[in-house]
Amino acid sequence: MKAKYIKRIMALSITALLFSSCLKDPGHVFNPEATSPNVAQFFNAGLGSFSSDAVTAPGLDTITFAVGVTLSTPPTNPTTATLAVDNSLLDAYNTANPAITYLPIPTAAYTLITSVTIPAGKNSTTTTVIIDRNQLDPTLSYMLPVKIASVSPNIPISANLGVHYFHIIGNDFAGSYTHDFTRIPAANFTGHTDVFFPDSPTQFEVVGGYYSQTVRYVVSFTKTGTGSGARYTNFQISLNSDDVKNILTPVPIAVTTAPVILGYDSAHSYTFDEALALFAAPNGFQWGANGTRINTDTYHH
Repeated sequence: MKAKYIKRIMALSITALLFSSCLKDPGHVFNPEATSPNVAQFFNAGLGSFSSDAVTAPGLDTITFAVGVTLSTPPTNPTTATLAVDNSLLDAYNTANPAITYLPIPTAAYTLITSVTIPAGKNSTTTTVIIDRNQLDPTLSYMLPVKIASVSPNIPISANLGVHYFHIIGNDFAGSYTHDFTRIPAANFTGHTDVFFPDSPTQFEVVGGYYSQTVRYVVSFTKTGTGSGARYTNFQISLNSDDVKNILTPVPIAVTTAPVILGYDSAHSYTFDEALALFAAPNGFQWGANGTRINTDTYHH
């Protein structure tokens, strides 16, 4: 189960949230070692931490990260690092990793502080980049490679840890939907706005209405073809096991009926519009809890 859906915000089950502020954990803590070479770098960065740089919040996401120098003794004077977006790193990544093609994030969709000063006597400080997903197509994947471009006074820059590969994964069904919920016995709502949030190009998660919207569905599918000729098959649905496990109730939730997509025909090859109809009434997602509760969620544009 993909955990990155909940990384950097308390719970993406509150998917109507438009603004979030977060610290990369432990990306805001810088721990230089005396044995490290004297270099400028980010913490928890580079290709080895690519998954940690996934941008997962809907709407406006303020990402806080550390910039530091690995000197065994903190500098006695301020250190200034200049940051920059380098899309040649995006091109190199796409070439080496062709499974997902990332596009550059348009300049209007992000705000980066490009000059960062580490105070005298300190090894690091924090800065931010703000990414506005409202200005991006949720079906497409994007990347914002942020690098340390220069340091004053002059210190070598780590070739790998000097880059953050902030990225967003697109999915054909990603985006906001109007969400209606019915529970038997009754505990209903209509007209919520919730997000199909991508784990990958062929998997998304979305909150259901049960237990104050704290249990997410995980839906995967197979896509063949492109554009109007795309077809969608092999839909699979489950509940996020961490959500079921972590809900605190007097009696733990028992999943008595596994989730299903109502109206789904495994032998049919669905067009995009036909697939959307699977999520909406009279179809939708349904599962049973604690023996007597039948939960049905529908989502439509």
